[in-house]
Amino acid sequence: MAMTNSLQSMDHHGLTLRPFIHDDFLLETPEARTLYHEFAEGLPIIDYHCHLSPEALATDSRFRSLTEIWLAGDHYKHRAMRACGVDERFITGGASDREKFDRWAATVPGTLGNPLYHWTHLELARVFGIGDRLCGPSTAGEIWETCNALLATPRLSARGILRSMNVEVLCTVDDPADTLEFHARMRDDPPQGLCVLPTFRPDRALAVEEPGELRAYCDRLCGAAGTEIRSLDDFLGALRLRHEFFHAMGCRISDHGLETVYAPDAAGAGALFAAVLGGKRLSPDEASPLKGAILRELAFMDHERGWAQQIHVGALRNVRSAMLRQRGPDAGCDAIGDAPIAAPLARFLDSLDSAGRLPRTILFNLNPRDNELVAAMAGCFQDGVTPGKIQYGPAWWFLDTYAGMARQIEALSSLGILGQFVGMVTDSRSFLSFPRHEYFRRILCNILGRDIARGLIPREMTLAGGMVRDICYGNARRWFNFPAPAVPHHTRTTAEAHT
Repeated sequence: MAMTNSLQSMDHHGLTLRPFIHDDFLLETPEARTLYHEFAEGLPIIDYHCHLSPEALATDSRFRSLTEIWLAGDHYKHRAMRACGVDERFITGGASDREKFDRWAATVPGTLGNPLYHWTHLELARVFGIGDRLCGPSTAGEIWETCNALLATPRLSARGILRSMNVEVLCTVDDPADTLEFHARMRDDPPQGLCVLPTFRPDRALAVEEPGELRAYCDRLCGAAGTEIRSLDDFLGALRLRHEFFHAMGCRISDHGLETVYAPDAAGAGALFAAVLGGKRLSPDEASPLKGAILRELAFMDHERGWAQQIHVGALRNVRSAMLRQRGPDAGCDAIGDAPIAAPLARFLDSLDSAGRLPRTILFNLNPRDNELVAAMAGCFQDGVTPGKIQYGPAWWFLDTYAGMARQIEALSSLGILGQFVGMVTDSRSFLSFPRHEYFRRILCNILGRDIARGLIPREMTLAGGMVRDICYGNARRWFNFPAPAVPHHTRTTAEAHT
């Protein structure tokens, strides 16, 4: 097939232009290239926070089209399309898959400077082998046909994609009341070379303001735990039973999505819970101590079972009420919040530490103003026993950009110990998102390579290279202590990494 908009053309000097996504993409110095190609490239991926469907993994789903796997549920792309004037019918509405893809392809050129431009072309190159053209209106037809033909093959089933991306461990996000039936299937029939584990995500257990919502969740939790809930102690007991069940299913981490951190205040929490069950709606100030009391008990459970807790803080969700009514949550209408976090986070961590029950913790911030705040806070609660016990988590959501990742790395490097960092996550609902790990690894190597070139760190490549290996894989393998997959992975060679 003749290539349209080929990147293998000749420039006006007659020189061959290399593809946009090439071996040294983002690697600006010889030192960066050495660090990436000799120490990072081909390492397995441990993705300890994602939103992929356990059902799709358990059934090894196949995808009907590029639209289903690339656009459906991807609020990053939905936001970009709306900003470019694309009607909702071609985003989440009733238009055909091809019509929706064509509108996305027409949007891509406008995303220059946005991480979507890099991600789009990394995903086309790494998953589909399309590295010789840019995505846009003139190439949409070729890309559509090529990708759909490949999606029809077993190599690009749900599990096949993860194998091709060298994913070793993957943790999904699961409500405490979930049955985990698809995780049970994978436990009994594990995917080759892949360990898939649940994550305990009790966000709905903290939604205690509205009586109707709390009662509905209590009913669901009662059914899952096989117990009655008439008080806060009953509620926490049911969550403890589900925590125990998740542990038996291989879960080793919890996750909390918070607008801010809620400092614990056990006094009066039981009465507040009873008042909500009785029909009283709580104001944010009234709900805060109850949320803090529940959050502390959940952290105690994590500590008892040796789990790690993840705290994602700073998202202001569902700010566009009309879209929430029409499309529901996760439609691309969330924003960065500016609630103060320093004092309540300090009180929360201190309450756990003072009780001798502070679990290993990863702190994620969404507001970039809080980078140094969180990096500094993490250093206060290191215990001198567990290396990197309190982690400053990777750049998340609105911050997982080129600049956002660089700023997170630099804040951690300046105020903490970069060498103990447990690395990147996808935080994605898309099976095509795993090149984000490559993106992060290239940015990390570029920063360290630049510092070597400037004389800020020694020109000892094995010293910096060992740290790169640890950040990209080794630290996460040791820190989480996840079980190895049924068929172990190996570090791929450069040639294998590009196959």
